[in-house]
Amino acid sequence: MQKKEYSIDVGGRALKATFSDLADQAHGSVLVSYDDTALLATAVMSKGKKDGDFFPLTVDFEERFYAGGKIGGSRFVRREGRPSDEAILSGRIVDRTIRPLFDQRMRNEVQIVITAISLGKGDPNSIGVIAASLALGVSQIPWNGPVSSVKIGIRKGEKGLAVNPSWDEDGEAELELLACGKDGLINMIEVASREAKEETLSKALKAASKEIEAIQSFQEKIIAERGKEKAPVDIVETPAELVSLFDANIAPRLAEAVMGKRGKGALEELGRTWEALVKERLPGKERLAPGYLDSRISDLVHDEAIDGKRRSDGRAMDEIRPLYAQAGGVSNMLHGSGIFYRGGTHVLSALTLGGPQDTQLIDGMEGEEQKRYMHHYNFPPFSTGETGRVGSTNRRMIGHGALAEKALLPVIPPKEDFPYTIRIVSEALASNGSTSMASVCGSTLALLDAGVPIKAPVAGMAMGLMMREGKKLFGGKKLEYEILTDIQGPEDHHGDMDFKVAGSRSGVTAVQMDVKVAGVPIDILEEALEKARAARLKVLDVIEKEISKPREKLSSHAPEILVIRIKPDQIGLVIGSGGKTINEIKAATKAEIDIEDDGTVFITGKNGSSDKARAIIEDMTREYKPGDRLDGEVTRVLDFGAFVRISKTAEGLVHVSELAPWRVEKASDLVKPGMMVPVVVKEIDEKGRVNLSIRSADPIFFKKPETR
Repeated sequence: MQKKEYSIDVGGRALKATFSDLADQAHGSVLVSYDDTALLATAVMSKGKKDGDFFPLTVDFEERFYAGGKIGGSRFVRREGRPSDEAILSGRIVDRTIRPLFDQRMRNEVQIVITAISLGKGDPNSIGVIAASLALGVSQIPWNGPVSSVKIGIRKGEKGLAVNPSWDEDGEAELELLACGKDGLINMIEVASREAKEETLSKALKAASKEIEAIQSFQEKIIAERGKEKAPVDIVETPAELVSLFDANIAPRLAEAVMGKRGKGALEELGRTWEALVKERLPGKERLAPGYLDSRISDLVHDEAIDGKRRSDGRAMDEIRPLYAQAGGVSNMLHGSGIFYRGGTHVLSALTLGGPQDTQLIDGMEGEEQKRYMHHYNFPPFSTGETGRVGSTNRRMIGHGALAEKALLPVIPPKEDFPYTIRIVSEALASNGSTSMASVCGSTLALLDAGVPIKAPVAGMAMGLMMREGKKLFGGKKLEYEILTDIQGPEDHHGDMDFKVAGSRSGVTAVQMDVKVAGVPIDILEEALEKARAARLKVLDVIEKEISKPREKLSSHAPEILVIRIKPDQIGLVIGSGGKTINEIKAATKAEIDIEDDGTVFITGKNGSSDKARAIIEDMTREYKPGDRLDGEVTRVLDFGAFVRISKTAEGLVHVSELAPWRVEKASDLVKPGMMVPVVVKEIDEKGRVNLSIRSADPIFFKKPETR
């Protein structure tokens, strides 16, 4: 084997890139390892062009159970199946980072495959970006890299920034920021935080940028030494005659169609006119028509925003579209619901409460995990006025659902305070920009409507950017720009940045950013963060006007969960041999029972079933004390006393001397099996045996026999 290793210190640990002939059929490959996590990245480009009007890039993140030291899979199929949500999200992070650095006019297929070889404490997301960048950088695939990534975190109770905090610190993190970029610019951000201040995010971005510069220099040296000459590829150029035809016939009508507040219908009509004109005048060039129209619209909205301070719908740059919030009112069957409108974006969020048994069990390469809060997102084709396949879940839906879930997780009450499993489904019923942030708002309404005691309401806002070369220096680049608050469809499609920020009044809970340019200077991002905060507060005003706090009672259709605690050594008693006892309780009461290792018992039921199950378990596990008064059934009678059942699983002895306040020769003189008697617990002996007394409970329970 031929191999060479390169290394750089990042956060006090070695980031290693190993090049070998292990995957030498790929056009570029590298094994990148950090903190016991190792990923193999490969890059391949097709020889010919693919038909279509977009750049065909795919990124796949392949999990392997062996990476975590597991056999994994189901009992009958011991191998990996469909990609997990985590794998899809990891692939999306890499895709969103590297895609802007390709010439979008390319039509050769490019595929990046990242395979997890081992899983340690290193974050595979940040390592995956670097691995993909190096695989592309040393290959013959044309690409404007390298691009680097780093994770910055703040541990709970601390203020200092940590570089690439290890996985065992993640659960205790106040802030986790993954940033990617190059040349002093940032082109991808993922943030999960516990209501972090905007200033804290700015400090974390600056710390990330410093690390990114060092990793970029490391990559550039490797690529200079090992990189192949870039292969020539056919770029789809726009013919001069197409430009002339557009300028003469469409350009005079473009501004009115885009900026005339007539909606997308005007643009669709102009598009049909343009395509028909190209088909008639320039047969064979029809495929180029939509892409060229798109580029001219993009130029127009940039110029109008930067030069004219104008948006296509006439709003000011920091103006939010009309808002509408409704908590509940959809159906009494729903445990909680929220409807949220922001202009032409309409979302319905429906919430369902379940018991601990309804948690989601995730069996991944890093081990098993249970989720008690889940957010799912649906985007049916009718939401954009189109036809399409219904029922399938694509990567975009998974990504948007995960973002909304991350935004709300910091305010979800802990299990010990609210033991319910929570599932929210956000239905994007009409889409005109940032349904993911509308899902956050709709879900906050649903949580409050359901009576979930969340820490604080959360709202989200999508910020946009129109940027071009200019005179003012930003991050080493001469630029002109305008930040747009609450971007709608065309501004999302033609703009340079989609910057989603969610949070409460106290701070930010989640951020997701991707761009269509090489990157954005940090000072522009700082400005966008502050404008997002101002917009978020306005949205929260509307939400809190509709419902300011959780409803006092849960829905009558929601299950009731009771929590009791038993001693850990009593767990076996409640479960019984082979689960016999607990299954008998479930069958008798129709309640679900979950017992944790520390003895916490969650009883889930409806219509009083949980109360019945609780009474049985409390009776089974009751610890008796001297002086306790009970009623019991005589089970056995011996000469020296009688045994009395005081619960389903406990009985005690009434000594013959404790039957009555007079001398009794034999217990059978007074008691018979099946007789119900009052008793008092007299003592618990050193072996845990319960001694009872009838005479102390009721001295006249038995009639004293007449003496001769």
